Amino acid sequence: MYALFEYKGKQYKAEKDALIQVDKIDAEDGAKIDIDSVLLVSDGDKISVGTPFVKGAKVSAVVENSFRDKKVLVFKYKSKKDYHRLIGHRQEYTNIRVKDITL
Repeated sequence: MYALFEYKGKQYKAEKDALIQVDKIDAEDGAKIDIDSVLLVSDGDKISVGTPFVKGAKVSAVVENSFRDKKVLVFKYKSKKDYHRLIGHRQEYTNIRVKDITL
């Protein structure tokens, strides 16, 4: 059984006990969250597609930890103009573990 859900403007595929990396959540480790914006639920042979969401479907998850991704460097440069800038960015993420998918 798996489900496709939308969380913070992005779509993810959830299976039981799957570890999903989402944008940072302001919640403590071990906190339970329920996501009811489920787009699709598949139960092996039966598929339920929502318009836009499946009614009554819910994904339950537990917050595991928050972390920062590796640094991405952006280098701006214009030739012959003595212009160059180096900018770094580290995105913050949270790992959540899917506990249950209910229909």
